[in-house]
Amino acid sequence: MSPAAPIIELFTSLQAQTLREKLCVTLRRLIGSGALRMGERLPSSRLMAADLALSRVTVEAAYAQLESEGYLLRKSGKGTFVAVSLPPPRRATRTPPPVAVQLSARGKQIVATGGCRDPLFPQAFASGSPDLRAFPHDIWRRLMNQRLRHHSEALMRYGDPQGLPELRDAVASYLAQSRGVQCSAEQVVILTSSQQALQMIALLLCDDGDEVWLEEPAYAGARNAFISAGAAASGIAIDSEGAVLPDASPPGLVYLTPSHQYPTGITMSLQRRLAWLDYARRRGCWLIEDDYDSEFYYDAQPMPAMQGLDKGGRTLYLGTFSKALFPSLRLAYLVVPPALVEPLCRLRSVMDGHSAQIVQAVTADFIHNGYFQAHLRLMRKLYASRRELLLTELETKLGENLIPLSQGCGLQMTVTLPQGGEQRLTEEARAVGLILPRLSPLYAGTPQQEGWLLGFSALQRTEIVQAVNKLARLSY
Repeated sequence: MSPAAPIIELFTSLQAQTLREKLCVTLRRLIGSGALRMGERLPSSRLMAADLALSRVTVEAAYAQLESEGYLLRKSGKGTFVAVSLPPPRRATRTPPPVAVQLSARGKQIVATGGCRDPLFPQAFASGSPDLRAFPHDIWRRLMNQRLRHHSEALMRYGDPQGLPELRDAVASYLAQSRGVQCSAEQVVILTSSQQALQMIALLLCDDGDEVWLEEPAYAGARNAFISAGAAASGIAIDSEGAVLPDASPPGLVYLTPSHQYPTGITMSLQRRLAWLDYARRRGCWLIEDDYDSEFYYDAQPMPAMQGLDKGGRTLYLGTFSKALFPSLRLAYLVVPPALVEPLCRLRSVMDGHSAQIVQAVTADFIHNGYFQAHLRLMRKLYASRRELLLTELETKLGENLIPLSQGCGLQMTVTLPQGGEQRLTEEARAVGLILPRLSPLYAGTPQQEGWLLGFSALQRTEIVQAVNKLARLSY
């Protein structure tokens, strides 16, 4: 049989390929199956083009591609030949047994945490998602196009592990004005996410078995970061003034969310902040201040960051653009004392190198041109109205079944449930299309309270009303 026959048959059956790639796939498959054998001569590009109704340029491009891959050999004046003999695929006579995977002790710890997965699309009441329908897409697109038009080559190169200088300067200026953070651009490190920042801090400052203190309850991602680095995470109590200083030997690291305690919403008092800073200075421990969503305040402007009060240089300040702008931006920032900058950059260089330079540049332009502050003002008004609607709907339709906790800012509202019903009600809600992040798993020890974290920021007003109606029909 002429080699053209199987080529024509297979080529005709393939779809969803460019013509050049379609021919390449055809020849690869025929060579791999043994239908075209090593040394066999293929039709000339002219004949192949005629047989397949292609241009000769397309066939020449496909032959050249396959020659570069080692499938074909082109001899001047003699033709094009199959240059490789591949063993035919073996037919499976039975399903192979599953391969056993033995994880390391640390790998087992990481898997046991359950990981950190955020919803891929807005759904009531998934927490922590901004409203992307209200994002200024046209402004962002214009800034992106300007950068690509004028600086595309430079922004396609490898970047500084510390981050683009323009963005570090924009972040330092923004934090000084809005949060009272005392830093220079040289102290800012641009990272991919808050989670990466916590993981890097844990790797740099914790040895296996070292103790780390976290608020109780606390952000699960922080606990996972420290545990996966081999540290031992211990909970510290919170009261109406925030995290309580334990009467115990200090650890190397303390993780705090003073502006908006996650998940209870408590704001740490000034007296308690000063006490923690004095404690860190005297005992030589590090305080991680996670300021994860203080851009969105409703009842009153949040207190300035703890970092701005720190005279001992013991605070590591952490923030993110995932909630203020959009999650797939994958940009966060860490403000650290000068002595930690170089170690963090060295670690970053062996992890993922740097964040994408083009999105760093556009984010810097977005801040410097005033669009960031304007966007935050608009989102605060929008989210405040949705928060008020959610509060009213809960009070009207659920009464004492769901009790909102103090929530002066943020993208979600924590509500408490009567003890004993959280898991059952969560599963019942899932059956009617509601995602209800649970409160009790955020406790390291015995859960002191059951409840849910109700995300509202990404939901339209009609979606909030419909979701609360579903909540009201659960069997409390």
